Amino acid sequence: MICPCEKKGETSVVDSRPTEDGTAIRRRRMCVCGERFTTFERIQFRELMVVKKNGRKSPFDRDKLTKSIYIALKKRPIDTGTAEKFISKVSRALEELGQSEISTSTIGTMVMEGLKELDPVAYVRFASVYRNFREEQDFVQFVDKIDVFKKK
Repeated sequence: MICPCEKKGETSVVDSRPTEDGTAIRRRRMCVCGERFTTFERIQFRELMVVKKNGRKSPFDRDKLTKSIYIALKKRPIDTGTAEKFISKVSRALEELGQSEISTSTIGTMVMEGLKELDPVAYVRFASVYRNFREEQDFVQFVDKIDVFKKK
C-alpha cells in the first residue's frame, strides 16, 4: 500500500479488524516515515458499470458515491459510522440488483430514498443537486411535494 505522505509503498499493517456491519476489513497501516493511515478492504461481487444520462458508461466508484453523500450530510447530526453503514447499504443494494449496468437515475433514487429516512435536510440537499434545481421556484415546488417537513 502506498503511503499518502511519502508516496512510497513501504507500509505495514499495525491493526486489522472487521467494520461494525461486517462488510469490510479496516486496516491501520504505518509507513516507515512514521505516518499512520487507514485502509478498507471490501467484497466486490461484480464490476458495476454506471450508465449516465448521455449514454456514456463508467465503472461504479464507491468513493464518488461516498463523497456526494458526505456533502449532503455536511454539518448534520449524523455520525460517521451511521453514514458508512448507509453507504454500504446502498452499495450492496446496487450489487444485489443483479445487473452489470445501472443508470445514474437508479443510484440517485436509491440514495434519495435512503436519505429521506436518514436525514430530511440531507435529502433535500442531495435532491437539489440530483434533480438539478435551477431556480428558487424549483426548490420550493420540490419541498412542497414532500411530506418530510410537514408537521405530524
